Amino acid sequence: METRSNHVLVGAVVLILLAMVAIFTVWIARVSGGAEREYDIFFRQSVDGLAKGSSVTFSGVPSGQVKTIALWKPDPQFVRVRISVNDDTPILRGTTATIQGSFTGTSTVSLDGAIKGQAPITCPEQNPQNVCPLGVPVIPTKTGGIGAILNSAPQLLERLSTLTERLTGMLSDKNQASIAGILDNTNRLTDALADRGPEIAATLAQTRVAIAQAGTAAEQIGQLAETTNGVLAQDVKPTLANLNATIKSARESTETLNAAIGDARPGLTTFSKQTIPQVNQLVRDLRVTAASLSAISERVEQGGASSLIGQQKLPEYKGK
Repeated sequence: METRSNHVLVGAVVLILLAMVAIFTVWIARVSGGAEREYDIFFRQSVDGLAKGSSVTFSGVPSGQVKTIALWKPDPQFVRVRISVNDDTPILRGTTATIQGSFTGTSTVSLDGAIKGQAPITCPEQNPQNVCPLGVPVIPTKTGGIGAILNSAPQLLERLSTLTERLTGMLSDKNQASIAGILDNTNRLTDALADRGPEIAATLAQTRVAIAQAGTAAEQIGQLAETTNGVLAQDVKPTLANLNATIKSARESTETLNAAIGDARPGLTTFSKQTIPQVNQLVRDLRVTAASLSAISERVEQGGASSLIGQQKLPEYKGK
C-alpha cells in the first residue's frame, strides 16, 4: 500500500510541475505577443520560397516572422500573408513590402520605405473593413528583386526568342555574303583613300587658300559698300533735292491749269450746247449746196449753158 501511495504522490507532483511549465509557457507567449503587431500583405505575385515562420526584415534588420500564408478567397489572384513584427518597428505611411528570394530557395518579406514624420499604418475607426478587411492594417506591396524578374520572365523569354529569330534571319548565308561584300568594298575604298592621301591633302590646302581669298573678297566688298554709301550720301541727295523741287513746280503748274479749265468751263458749256448744233446745221446746208452745184455742173457739161434755161429735149422716136 505504501509503494502505491508513493507512486501516486510522485505522479501528482509531476503533473503539477507540467501544469506550471504550461502556464509559464502560455504567459511568456502572451507577454511576447503583446510586444508584437500583426499586419496583412496581399501579394499579386508568386510567393515561392516563402513559408510559415519565414523571416521578416525591415531595411535588412530582422524584425518579425510570417504567421500564415493563404489564398485570398474574394480574389484568388492575391495571396494573403500575415506577418508579426516587433512593436518598435517603424511601420509608417509609405512603407512597402516585397519578397526577397535567394539562391538557397528560401525567401523573406522585406519592408522598407518608411518616411520620417508620417503617421503609423493603422485601421481607421470609421469603416475599418474597407482598409482592414481582416481586422489588421494592410501594408502595400511593390514588385522587386528576384520576384520582379520571375514575373517578367515570360516576357523576357518571348523577347529573347524574337531577338534570336531576327538574328538568325539577319545572319543567313545570303546576308553573310552581302556583309562580306560590304567589308570588301570598304577595304577597297580605304585603300583608295590611302593612295589618294597626297591629292586630298593638296585639295584641302587649296580649299584653305580659297577660303582665305573669299574672306579678303568679303572685306573688300564691305569697304566698297561703305564707299558706295558715301557716294550716295554726297551725290544722290542733291539730285533728289532738285527732283523734289521739279515735282513741286509741276504740281503748281497743274493747279494753275486746273484753275484755268475751271474758268473756261462756262464758255465751253455754251459752245457745246449752242454753237456745235449750229455748226452741224451749217455743214448739212453746205452738203446740200454742194450736191446742187454738182448737179448743175453735170447739166452744163452734158447740154451746155442752154440746158440751164430751157427744158431738156426728149430723144426722137424712130420706127423700125
